[in-house]
Amino acid sequence: MRKISLAAAIIMLAGPLAAQTSPQVTNDLTVEMTPQQYRICNDRPARPTWMDEIHPREAYKAVALMELYEVRAWELIATAGDCGCDARFPAWDFSDAEYQKTYAQLTQAEHSALRREWIEVRKQLEPTVREICETQGNW
Repeated sequence: MRKISLAAAIIMLAGPLAAQTSPQVTNDLTVEMTPQQYRICNDRPARPTWMDEIHPREAYKAVALMELYEVRAWELIATAGDCGCDARFPAWDFSDAEYQKTYAQLTQAEHSALRREWIEVRKQLEPTVREICETQGNW
């Protein structure tokens, strides 16, 4: 009986404390669109607008372009030995043009196969790119 009374007393004392620290409820549904802050390279180029406007059933195309973009950036870093922000996050134009010309019309299954290939390329490049970027503080 004593344990139950003690537990009830603690709960009753904790209630007002919890009420004081809870966030205020508001009816304001305004969304604040502040620019995203990254740990490195905050001046990244914007993605192609079609990637944000694509139908959800075709999202695999945007994912494939993101994979291609990263592979091309990592190849540049490994080749040049430079991991500056311009190399780590280049303009999307070249990757987007390559994607539109070569891969955009492929099926979803073909996109999946390509992504697996690009992931393997990225895995091969990762040790070299990581070493270069860590040395330059951009990992």
